[in-house]
Amino acid sequence: MPEQGPFNRVVIIVLDSAGIGEMPDAADYGDAGADTLGHTLGSREVRIPNLRDMGLANIRRLPIEPVENPAGAFGRAALRSRGKDTTTGHWEMGGIITSNPFPTYPDGFPPRVIEPFEREIGRRVLGNHPASGTEIIKELGEEHMRTGRPIVYTSADSVFQIAAHEQVVPLEELYGWCEIARRRLTGQDTVGRVIARPFTGEPGSFRRTEARKDYAIDPPEQTLLDLMKSEGLAVSAVGKIGSIFCHRGTTQELQAGNNDAALDQTLRALKETGRGLIFTNLVDFDMLYGHRNDVEGYARALERFDARLPEIQEAMRDDDLLLISADHGCDPADESTDHTREYVPVLAWGRRARPGVDLGTRSSLADIGQTVAENFGLEIQAGRSFLKDIS
Repeated sequence: MPEQGPFNRVVIIVLDSAGIGEMPDAADYGDAGADTLGHTLGSREVRIPNLRDMGLANIRRLPIEPVENPAGAFGRAALRSRGKDTTTGHWEMGGIITSNPFPTYPDGFPPRVIEPFEREIGRRVLGNHPASGTEIIKELGEEHMRTGRPIVYTSADSVFQIAAHEQVVPLEELYGWCEIARRRLTGQDTVGRVIARPFTGEPGSFRRTEARKDYAIDPPEQTLLDLMKSEGLAVSAVGKIGSIFCHRGTTQELQAGNNDAALDQTLRALKETGRGLIFTNLVDFDMLYGHRNDVEGYARALERFDARLPEIQEAMRDDDLLLISADHGCDPADESTDHTREYVPVLAWGRRARPGVDLGTRSSLADIGQTVAENFGLEIQAGRSFLKDIS
């Protein structure tokens, strides 16, 4: 067993898409001026006293006041990888720097992708263009119910999404179609994720369900999760973390369809998980608010998370460490509904962690993973640990 560091368990909570301002190369991605947290916090008085107390507003000037003595360590991290998507951000946290961004399809999927897929599932598809998931089922949901043809769409992200009504296409069949797509999307068409998007309801009142399922690609190299599991450490994955890492390197996967459910499962993991890592993704920030340009929804989600943050802290043991960060931006005040190329916040808190430490601007999200690795006497292939700064 590797040498034990100062913390027995580490909890990483990823506020999916909660960027904290444009990176120097943001204009190259069409994201000049992006500022997910800045624009959200500036939209009205957003009440997040716990995040503020931890040091969020000490990272940089924000529309909320910094505190004189932050309870946590604070900083921001750049995304060193090429890209600005969920897979890229989480993989970098796990130690993989992605040099070639995953492909995107602003004009829809070409015949080389769609035609073999249609032949294998025995049906033609509807849609096949970039769209909001809620809008495309409004547009094509009735025709889908009449014909049984799946709705295929993408976004500005590297995703192949298949929407189907649960009473028209059983979930297992929809998942089977996704597995076919995942198997076929290789080479130049290796998208980051294939996503099943089931929905229910009637025309005019369709509703996406929480039976969504993601099919990522296998990480090309060993990640922090793989390394920890191989050393006999616990790796409890909450929400979509398991699917992001292609269900590799986890010892427990706790499903959650929204932020509150993910926090409930994190609390469960804090009761059950032994020495190791609890890794949680809070998807609502990105899926429900960033991609829908819903600034008010984003603000409410921040307030809701902040209100529940003390539950997490109270459930933590004295030798636990909490790390809060994000994987990319998705500015709800932006003109587009795409992810945005931004720095992400880094907050660290624990009863045995040093408060008030300015971690500065980290060169990579991998610094988070390297910090976790060093705590357990391990080392991943990228990143610079800040463990000694906070312990």
